[in-house]
Amino acid sequence: MKRQRLSTRWLAFLTLKRRIILIFMITFLLPFVGITVLSYYTINSMLTNKIHSTIRNNMGQVRLSLENAFSNMNHVSQQLAFQGSVGPKLGQFLEATEPYRQAELIDEINADLDTITYTNPNIGLTLYYFANDGTYKFENLNAARNFDPLRLPTLAEQYRVTYKGPHLSQDQFNNQYVLSVLRKVDLPERDDVYVYIESGFKLTQNILENNRFSPNTRHLILDVDGDVVYSELPGAFPQGTAFADGDNAAESGFHNGYYWFRGTSDQGWSIVSAIPKTEYMQERDLWLVQIAVFCLLFLAVTLGLAWLLWKMVYRPLNDFNREIRRMSKSNLEPITTVSNIPEFSYLLKQMNGMKGEIRRLFREVEASAQRRADLEIEKLRYQINPHFLMNTLDTAHWLAVMKGQGEIDKLIVSLNKLLYYNLGKTGERTTVREELDALEQYLTLQKIRYDFDFNVEVETDEQVLDLEIPRFILQPLVENALYHGLQDDGRILVRVSFDGALRITVSDNGAGMSEETLKQVLHRESQGKEKVGMGIGMNYVKRTVESFYEGRAVMDIRSEVGRGTTVTLTLPAGTNGKERIS
Repeated sequence: MKRQRLSTRWLAFLTLKRRIILIFMITFLLPFVGITVLSYYTINSMLTNKIHSTIRNNMGQVRLSLENAFSNMNHVSQQLAFQGSVGPKLGQFLEATEPYRQAELIDEINADLDTITYTNPNIGLTLYYFANDGTYKFENLNAARNFDPLRLPTLAEQYRVTYKGPHLSQDQFNNQYVLSVLRKVDLPERDDVYVYIESGFKLTQNILENNRFSPNTRHLILDVDGDVVYSELPGAFPQGTAFADGDNAAESGFHNGYYWFRGTSDQGWSIVSAIPKTEYMQERDLWLVQIAVFCLLFLAVTLGLAWLLWKMVYRPLNDFNREIRRMSKSNLEPITTVSNIPEFSYLLKQMNGMKGEIRRLFREVEASAQRRADLEIEKLRYQINPHFLMNTLDTAHWLAVMKGQGEIDKLIVSLNKLLYYNLGKTGERTTVREELDALEQYLTLQKIRYDFDFNVEVETDEQVLDLEIPRFILQPLVENALYHGLQDDGRILVRVSFDGALRITVSDNGAGMSEETLKQVLHRESQGKEKVGMGIGMNYVKRTVESFYEGRAVMDIRSEVGRGTTVTLTLPAGTNGKERIS
């Protein structure tokens, strides 16, 4: 109940004006909001994919360039290893004891190194490093003091080759970041000899700087364990620490205000591009500003249309409502309000016509009230006539008693009771008991009237006497038996029983009826009236039970010429078939 009251208050709060505004806003703004949200996610996805694709392409270029630099240095180191063209000469030099031979081998090795470095312009400092004593020989450039390539940051190790960097060059005249390769020479007699090769002048810086997504893009290089060995953002990604909290499986993420993207080389090391959050969101934020401006313009247009709708629709409706309120106060004067909208003009015209019709109906109601008063008087007059007839019959009854006329007295009493019952003083419903009593009065009158003897037997189950049935349905059935060929020694059997339904059977041994006569009895309402003044006919009984039981009653007639007729009524038990006996 409380919920219903709240619902009623809410509906009362939503006036027509508010409903128009609400529907208008939903109709216009809901699709716009939906399109905006969908566009946001779509364009955001497109921008994100575009940014990611560009970043990954640039990062791929960096990774490929670094891999090519390592590959080039690896190729050069193979020539300087024992299996290459220069390595064996180094072994001979280390084994030579004669100064002349050593000098000759030094010249050959230096010449080979000059040729190799000349034909590979991307090669920087190149030398042989002896790990046991920490010395180096045959350097093409001046190596830095305290040179120790084993301490340089390692990216990966493959096939006895160690990839280093980026790190500061070991050339004492070069302070740029370089890549380097350290390969074991594999001399038969010594296992501490390495070939050290650096990338060329500014090669690493050119690779990292020429492949940036934006001027603020920065690069990191990770070793095979995911540790930062080179960082252009030492504040957010310190060198020598685990990258992004040690998550080596992720390819992208957000850390310390930077969106990062990671690509791993075939050698196991990784290149990472990091973009500041503000720059990463810059293009999307610009698009959001454009959408916001468009939303404001659309809202302004929507409010303008809402005002136009208010002026065009609600004002005429308000005028129409005002006329209805005037009419509810019995003000039926013609409408003077005009509207420029054809539909409202038509409604106002119809209302004018309705007011005229109401005025006419008022006049008719006044005339009808006068006629109704006249009919009431006439009705009272018709009610007095049957009452006067019954009072007269009562007077005749007492005169017959006083004169000792028993037969006449019996006739008058039966006639009075039957008239009272048939005139409907007891209502449309009756019981089986009352219907049988009325039938008895009817038979008393008919036995006095007819000049032949007939016998009527009534068999009734006691349990059905108080069941309700329609009034006045037995008399027409018995009357039909009397009027269709019943002669002396005629017999009529009335049986009322209950077998799940109330069953009334009227059988006679009269002349019977043909099929054609039977149809006339059932379907001609006037047939009974034509033959017997007060008889109503079988058709009345059929229609009465069908109406009373709403089509659930069944009337069955079986007749055979020369042998008699049986009429069976099957009725649902109780009032309208809803009450049953236990």
